[in-house]
Amino acid sequence: MTDSKLQQITARIAERSRDSRAAYLEKVNTMRNDGPTRQRLSCGNLAHAFAASPQEDKERLARTDAPNLGVISAYNEMLSAHQPYGTYLEPIREAAHKEGMTAQFAGGVPAMCDGVTQGRDGMELSLFSRDVIAMSTAVALSHDMFDGFMCLGVCDKIVPGLFMGSLSFGHLPAIFIPAGPMTPGLPNSEKVRVRQLFAEGKVGREELLKAESDSYHSPGTCTFYGTANSNQMLMEIMGLHLPGSSFVNPGTDMREALTQAAVKQLAAITREDNRVSMSDIVNEKTVVNAIVGLMATGGSTNHAIHLVAMARAAGIQINWQDMSDISDITPLLCRIYPNGMADVNRFQAVGGMGFLMRELRSVGLLHDDVKTVMGEGGLEPYTQEPFVENGEVVWRPAPEQSLDDDVLRPASNPFNTNGGLRLLKGNLGRSVIKVSAVKPEKRKVKAPAIVFHTQEDMLDAFKNGELEKDFVAVVRFQGPKSNGMPELHKLTPSLGVLQDRGFKVALVTDGRMSGASGKVPAAIHLTPEALDEGPIGLVQAGDMIELDPDAGVLELLVDEAELAKREHAREDLRFRHHGMGRELFAPLRAAVGMAEEGATVFEWE
Repeated sequence: MTDSKLQQITARIAERSRDSRAAYLEKVNTMRNDGPTRQRLSCGNLAHAFAASPQEDKERLARTDAPNLGVISAYNEMLSAHQPYGTYLEPIREAAHKEGMTAQFAGGVPAMCDGVTQGRDGMELSLFSRDVIAMSTAVALSHDMFDGFMCLGVCDKIVPGLFMGSLSFGHLPAIFIPAGPMTPGLPNSEKVRVRQLFAEGKVGREELLKAESDSYHSPGTCTFYGTANSNQMLMEIMGLHLPGSSFVNPGTDMREALTQAAVKQLAAITREDNRVSMSDIVNEKTVVNAIVGLMATGGSTNHAIHLVAMARAAGIQINWQDMSDISDITPLLCRIYPNGMADVNRFQAVGGMGFLMRELRSVGLLHDDVKTVMGEGGLEPYTQEPFVENGEVVWRPAPEQSLDDDVLRPASNPFNTNGGLRLLKGNLGRSVIKVSAVKPEKRKVKAPAIVFHTQEDMLDAFKNGELEKDFVAVVRFQGPKSNGMPELHKLTPSLGVLQDRGFKVALVTDGRMSGASGKVPAAIHLTPEALDEGPIGLVQAGDMIELDPDAGVLELLVDEAELAKREHAREDLRFRHHGMGRELFAPLRAAVGMAEEGATVFEWE
């Protein structure tokens, strides 16, 4: 039985989305087709499409009676998470042949690494790359050659972009294929220690680089529970991955077997008598399940933006109030870094997604009447985990008990009774905060503002010893319209050092933190942003700010008359966006919507 409050929240989302969802489904239905889509192509179209294919595939494609599967990949060698995809194509093609089908590489999508661009000019392209990926996905599928498709992607903007682009082809079956996390490296507690020592100037760059290299050391996803691994959890809980496939390491027999099994399953749901399209899977209940998973695991704050945009691509309208309300009724069942010290490999080993989903399902916190890539059986298959038997993947029930209560717990004994993501409201606007890793005594901060316009300005003030006091760092002109909303992850070590020294510190920004936002209270994604005439643009140094996550309050303690006087002196920092390709993204900065609407350039409704 689904929890009654969850049903109420889902019902209001469905009502709010009624017109936009109907419009989306109407669009999808006009694209549905009986039989392979290639039947509509001319001989010239077909000849171009399979000119470079092997003769056997040409014959199959020419007959137009066997499904053709498209492959969209974010492969590149610089992203450790995506490097394994370089060897996926031929095994995928072989698996398709075994099912009497063909497979073609439909196209690649850009894939930038936020870990490389963190704190650099290139980070200003990061959020917009999501929408570029969505468009690139559409370009890849626009040839109308495919009867189903698979998306190969893992990291921060890549999975949301693939998801959004795929929904424009929601009449087709689709499956997402992960590559898995790298094996454990330097313990997270040691990595954090070295980062903070470097921030204090107590160790040098050599020691820092060694710690970082020991942490990020091989092919696979970074092992902390940031946006990339939150993406993988979302795809599995939404039923777009195979059960238990999200956190299996690259280069293992299991990983290879799961990839083969994913192609086999896509082939199964592409056949007319068993067809399950992406629009069949993604609906209001699926999106609510995704939010529940995000809260139960302490997932990335970036999804307060991405998940909104992803839902809107399917005509579903969610907002931060929905997320906050779902967080209130969802127990926190995981402690994975930065919300604990374990990595995702440990999470997988002690019970993983199968245990998590069974626990959430058992207390009515997942809608079970949904379709998945496994068919129409609801989420029961996702309470199991995969094993290899005679070269084939088989599924067995996930462990009855967690093997480590410090990492993963049952719903009857959670780490917290709520998921820790909260909506903050007040005269500064609306923002979100994640408190699952913030100690209760550190959450409420009432202190004078210190205003910065760049990360570098704040870091310089820290290095110069100017921040040895209680304060609220107001970092503005960091929103999507201003500079593409870069992550401000570089601020985390310095703020953590100050908090450890006993000061009451907090961050208020119209920008983003990273999926690794942690122990310092941070009111992020503040909307309206400074460049959109948001009140954050009126804050002056010394103004008192009150941040209280428990009460859901973010207030600038300055009277309205004083704020009105400041309007004429409002700053307008339209920074020069040249270099690192930033000038090419001017049209996107001009068109982008507000953070709570997904910070996207697309107008879905």
